Amino acid sequence: MPPHADPIGTTVTPPTTATITFPNSSTSLQPLIDSHIAARTALISHERSLRHDHSFRRRLSPTARRACAIAQCIRDHEARTVWAKEAALDAAAGQEVFPGMVFTLAKDRMERTELWRIVKRLPKGALLHAHIGAMVDVDWLLQLAMKTPGIHILSKSGPIRTEEDLATADICFTYIPPSDSPDSPITLYEATYEAGHPIPLHTAAATFPFKFTALHGSIPLPTAVSDHASKPTLAFLSWLQSRTTITPHEALLHHDGIDCIWAKFRSIFFVLSGLIYYEPILRAFIAHLFDALHRDGISWVDMRAAFHMCPQASHTGCPQAAHTGLPLTFTDVVRIYGEEVHKYRQSHPDFWGSRIIWTATRILSSTEIKENMEACLLAAETYPDLIAGFDLVGQEDPGRTLLEHLPELLWFRNECESRGLSIPFYFHAGETLGDGTGADDNLYDAILLGTRRIGHGFSLYKHPHLMDLVKHNGTVVEVCPISNEILRLTASIMGHPLPALLANGIKVVIANDDPGILGQKTTGSLTHDMWQVCQAFGNVGLEGLGAMCETAAEAAAYVGGDEEKERRVAEWRDRWEEFCVWVVREYGAWDGVGVQVAN
Repeated sequence: MPPHADPIGTTVTPPTTATITFPNSSTSLQPLIDSHIAARTALISHERSLRHDHSFRRRLSPTARRACAIAQCIRDHEARTVWAKEAALDAAAGQEVFPGMVFTLAKDRMERTELWRIVKRLPKGALLHAHIGAMVDVDWLLQLAMKTPGIHILSKSGPIRTEEDLATADICFTYIPPSDSPDSPITLYEATYEAGHPIPLHTAAATFPFKFTALHGSIPLPTAVSDHASKPTLAFLSWLQSRTTITPHEALLHHDGIDCIWAKFRSIFFVLSGLIYYEPILRAFIAHLFDALHRDGISWVDMRAAFHMCPQASHTGCPQAAHTGLPLTFTDVVRIYGEEVHKYRQSHPDFWGSRIIWTATRILSSTEIKENMEACLLAAETYPDLIAGFDLVGQEDPGRTLLEHLPELLWFRNECESRGLSIPFYFHAGETLGDGTGADDNLYDAILLGTRRIGHGFSLYKHPHLMDLVKHNGTVVEVCPISNEILRLTASIMGHPLPALLANGIKVVIANDDPGILGQKTTGSLTHDMWQVCQAFGNVGLEGLGAMCETAAEAAAYVGGDEEKERRVAEWRDRWEEFCVWVVREYGAWDGVGVQVAN
């Protein structure tokens, strides 16, 4: 293995005066140079021993070391070629190209690289931070909605008459049995339309009067829709895309600030919810999601779900479960999720499974939060193997802090103990640019309340003592690089604090957060976030990604506790070794060189 192939691993050849020369130095300075190089080597070695991935690197097998060296060569080569060689051509078009560039502009190119192919194949263990309402492939969902009889759209704010209305109308979806669908010649776009009146989705599509195109680089609709849809329908679906995703154009408007992008982000969940939580679509969506996750190398998912939805039962559309006649409750949603997990595992035995982290929106009042907690407790009593934990979600800066919710949180913890339930906290905390703000201070309360993991922890690097506590407690930080970029905590991956966490020995996992609506497009993809980290930060490498995947396999909320954890971690390590064998077999020509060796 060449010294340059593994920049921070244990096999790096220490620099010596034999390998480092200074042409203009005199021989009398040589002892001082030797002393400096020796001290430098010792200093670097000590600092690297503090890293999160140090132990993992020391345990690498010879094959894994070779695979990591090969991946580093490919990364370095593509940094000099894919991300630099064509820079002059792209500069002429007004776009600079460089490693770690803005995700929205880099996405198409990264997916054509060899490093992408390697990271795509990487066994990723567990996905520990993802919100189910934002994991949906919007194109797939819209296609399914168009094929599902009874899906209706309505505008709570009145008719959609202007281009401004297209952007601001308070739209949502619902299911109404076709036999009960309102028979009205009025369309969604006429002045006589009454706010809240449901219009069949096909009618709204066929009568769409606007020449709406894929705005500012929005992702075009798939061929399956384009080949069989009229021009009004295509324009209608393009409009719905723009209302249910952060468009590429919006993702680049960092000067508009965090509150602006969060306003659009929040609105998406309300629009999508009416489609996702109609039972037939929900079941199809969960199966589709698991398949996408599985194909991306993910074996387990701790899925966050915000229980503020209005679920609709199959065929009736009413909030009643057809098989019981009882209201379709949040507990029914948990049951449906569990049934689909079981079904998927039966056909894919190498998929480990999934549980739900129940979430409530932090902006709600104390009374509303407590009512939501009561529903969580009921669901956990009914399906204890499906509820993994509890969290508060939503934008932290304007939202109510953990301290403000302290009475409810302590009450909830006491209730869990008295009912014999295990529902630990998995708090979002520090997802902010603030320093000393309430959102930043959420980190203190999350740690004191015993959170098992910290969601985002973007501001944690500003708190040396808290980092020591997190490290001592073994608390895992769920880092979501692309989400942090699109939601304007950082302009690009290059400004992300992740390297500071890793260098300080914090246990970190990479997660995708909201890939269906933030731009990854492939709903189950964790590859985009991991590729961004690997390409941007030279001190990570394939070894660093492997260490974070192993941490994810260790930190997942398995039903079987430590026994299952040990088994899953062992399975992941076997898959890691198989993966490394594949890398060496596929890319052996790159071994020890900075450029590809011809076959």
